[in-house]
Amino acid sequence: MPKRKRPEAQAGSDVSRRGFLKGAGAVISSGFVAGTEVLKAGETATGTKVLGPDKVPISLKINGAVKTLNLEPRVTLLDALRDNLELTGAKRVCDRATCGACTVMLGGKIVYSCAVLAIDAQGKDITTIEGLTSGGQLHPIQQAFVDNDAQQCGYCTPGFVMACKGVLDKHPHPTVDEIQKGLGGNLCRCGTYVGITKAVQQAAQQMKGGRANG
Repeated sequence: MPKRKRPEAQAGSDVSRRGFLKGAGAVISSGFVAGTEVLKAGETATGTKVLGPDKVPISLKINGAVKTLNLEPRVTLLDALRDNLELTGAKRVCDRATCGACTVMLGGKIVYSCAVLAIDAQGKDITTIEGLTSGGQLHPIQQAFVDNDAQQCGYCTPGFVMACKGVLDKHPHPTVDEIQKGLGGNLCRCGTYVGITKAVQQAAQQMKGGRANG
């Protein structure tokens, strides 16, 4: 039996299936091209200013010092700290805002730096683990981690120290429940939670209100 040819057009229609798909593809492609042109122009159809995809100048206040960088808008605060400023205390572990190893303080609040764009951190005080030391002396929280064996492999430690700082800023004399709740967003794969809890309690006593030395 001879193979029947597929009709290019439906009866009563001037547009074939193939022609329709070609036309739809052209419309979609033109939308992408138009979007690219909008980005290059730096303005959307509604007049909203668009930054990127090229690098733009941004200013970050980190540990009391203002740093000016040229970064693509997509760069996270974590990447800016580690790759552009050589502040490697914050660790990239999960890179999904679930483990807390990249914890820093932004505007007085604890945040995952892997989940914050560097460009959005402008105009706020940023404190990293490197900014806690003063005059070469460890911060009471850092010293308490040493005294209570609250660290092992070390990957989670900087994030935990910053999270502990956040807990003590909010609760100068925290209960165990407040400590556990405040540190609930940080994970220690070595399981040093008992030592960490004791470290926070020791630091609270030494800091006399939770805010000494930073």
